[in-house]
Amino acid sequence: MALLSLLPVFTSFIATAQLQSNRVFEQLGTELPTPNTYRTGSGAPGRDYFQQKADYSIKVELDDVNQRIIGEEVVTYYNYSPDPLSYIWVQLDMNMFKDNSINALSKTGGIDEKMTSGQLSGLQSANSVYGDVDNSRERGYDIKYVKNMAGRDLKHTINSTMMRIDLPEPLTTNQSVQFQIAWSYNMADYYGRSGYEYFEEDGNYNYFVAHWFPRMCVYDDVNGWQNKQFVGNGEFALVFGDYEVEITVPDDHVVVATGECQNWDKVLTRTQKKRLDEASKATDPVLIVTQEEAIENSKTKSDKKQTWKYKASNVRDFAFASSRRFIWDAMQTDVYGNGRKIWSMSVYPKEGNPLWGQYSTKVVEHTLKTYGKSTIEYPYPVAISCHATPRGGMEYPMISFNGGRPEADGTYSENVKRGMIGVIIHEVGHNFFPMIINSDERQWTWMDEGLNSFCQYLSEQEWSRDFPSRRGEPKNIVSYMRSDPSQMQPIMTNSEQVIQFGNNAYGKPATALNILRETVMGRELFDYAFKEYAKRWAFKHPKPADFFRTMEDASGVDLDWFWRGWFYTTEAVDQDLAEVEWFSLDTQNPEIVKAEGRAEHEKDTETIANIRNRTDIPQTVEEADEKYRDFYSSYDPYEVTPQDKQRYEAYLKTLSEDERKLVESGMNYYALKVKNKGGLVMPLIVKMEFEDGTEEVVRFPAEIWRKNNIEITKTIPTKKRVKKFVLDPYQEIADIDDSNNAFPREPEKPTRFQLYKSSSRASTNPMQEARQNGAAATQGAD
Repeated sequence: MALLSLLPVFTSFIATAQLQSNRVFEQLGTELPTPNTYRTGSGAPGRDYFQQKADYSIKVELDDVNQRIIGEEVVTYYNYSPDPLSYIWVQLDMNMFKDNSINALSKTGGIDEKMTSGQLSGLQSANSVYGDVDNSRERGYDIKYVKNMAGRDLKHTINSTMMRIDLPEPLTTNQSVQFQIAWSYNMADYYGRSGYEYFEEDGNYNYFVAHWFPRMCVYDDVNGWQNKQFVGNGEFALVFGDYEVEITVPDDHVVVATGECQNWDKVLTRTQKKRLDEASKATDPVLIVTQEEAIENSKTKSDKKQTWKYKASNVRDFAFASSRRFIWDAMQTDVYGNGRKIWSMSVYPKEGNPLWGQYSTKVVEHTLKTYGKSTIEYPYPVAISCHATPRGGMEYPMISFNGGRPEADGTYSENVKRGMIGVIIHEVGHNFFPMIINSDERQWTWMDEGLNSFCQYLSEQEWSRDFPSRRGEPKNIVSYMRSDPSQMQPIMTNSEQVIQFGNNAYGKPATALNILRETVMGRELFDYAFKEYAKRWAFKHPKPADFFRTMEDASGVDLDWFWRGWFYTTEAVDQDLAEVEWFSLDTQNPEIVKAEGRAEHEKDTETIANIRNRTDIPQTVEEADEKYRDFYSSYDPYEVTPQDKQRYEAYLKTLSEDERKLVESGMNYYALKVKNKGGLVMPLIVKMEFEDGTEEVVRFPAEIWRKNNIEITKTIPTKKRVKKFVLDPYQEIADIDDSNNAFPREPEKPTRFQLYKSSSRASTNPMQEARQNGAAATQGAD
């Protein structure tokens, strides 16, 4: 084989980085638990996988006068584990609001120049989680009794938000135990998960009732009893079971809840039942209770009561909403085109219109449809969206409490509209994560919030073109990824220790999954593996390793490097295109070589001195007197001679046919030196902008860093000459510094500022301005 030489067209020197110790591509190994017969190495449930069951029969009364919950329940708990249980653990979440709870005693904070009374009380009280909560009343559960079915007291110990019930004898495998609990508690202002909203204009309340009853803890093969205290951020770890719930409320209230109502024929009017029948055949929402009826209903308060009866099967929790102020709309549609119809419903006060009447129920249906494409088909008979608060949202099986409220005049900004649609998608989407794919929220917030935020992003993009999703797009996580490392923690951090909760548990994992789908795995492989995870772990209790392993097992893609970087570290992506060297093959063709030499020589001699000398020196000595001229005075070193041609022909004879084609191809070779300044390895995506105005994007997998994760050189051959190289041209890897992504470097963009003049004008939204413009136009016409 002949030796082909490369000529550097322009060069820059960088000292070669020494090979670094590289653990980035090591298998997770000891970081993940050892597979066993309960949970396999493939990420699937093993042959000995088990989970417990808890059935509830509950009677509850909502005291509308005192804003109080009074309940009693019979719990049937089934032990399907191989272990005898001498005691069982029950969650008492409302005890988080007691002043001696861990939530209260572990609060930190200082004194600001201006503080509300609620903020001050929050420093010493548990009654402030997401805002000011009235602490004038005693909070937490008042447990009346814990008895067996014979009416005898069961020994129990309350430890803050947990209660241990000691059993008279161990509960063995495949056996069950029944017991009764009676309790009550005072409700609080809606604080983000549960409570009430008071409306001063008519003296009425909207109630949103959640984690309101003593609930069984999870017992599994990994933790035994999951009895970690409820402190506030880490939500719920719950057991599947069947529910029969009787809810007694004032007889002018509308109640919606987890499950299906068993006595609509008794609690609804004839007109409401007729409208429900119409809604069961409709493709658009039908009003069951109109706004006019809700307003009229709010003018008086009934002193009579009635009981709504609900049943729900194979759910992990139960919540309900109740008010005389509710507008109610619904439709029952064939969401998946398989003949099975699902109710989509919304309840909301008049303050929610016109947004809620126009959008909420259709967004519910849309969410079920789009999530079904990404995971599994929604298995329950109903999904309900309740307007609970101007902002935020919270999820429970088949029912969610959501924000997004117009101005008092009925106008709203686009942000409010998009925010409402987004929060409804997110909270209804939680039916899939964690209500069906039932992860441990108390330990790993990201397993439900992160996965759900990712699916929310997919759903939002199908709602409207270029929907401005808050989370999912890599560019949206950049500001967090470049923030102070001391204020960041790995995604694999317990829920109660997480700093920057929204970015860590929602935004970063959602972004990571989007990057996996779009950049690392591709849509086809990702979608199959993600759906497989949902199918494997529907109605079960997955752990992080089950997710990681399933995604690899079902796709055939080694992702340990990705989990390690994105989930176990706080490193960021910062790829620096430090240098580019341009090479071309030395063809040794004298016609080409000497022509290029002449052009280069002419360029080199075009100096400012030579330009001026042509005028200032009319004639040189050599030009004036021929006796000082010789062969070289007229010699043209760039003229092709017969000897040049002979040497070239001789050279060509030494080449094979393939080598000759390569020499004559005119290929350019660009050696790109890329530094990994952020620490997080990612695929290398390079856009080439050619001199002829065309572009091309080439992609290289993350394994390009496997031998050296500090600095690499990648050579790219191309027939066209490249004018410019750009890394990550589509903002798909969350690179925190795009100023070093181009070569040659691009000039920095200016930081813009405004000439400011103070103004006392109140801000308005575009709808209000449009109304004002319309009024002005009408006046002008007169």
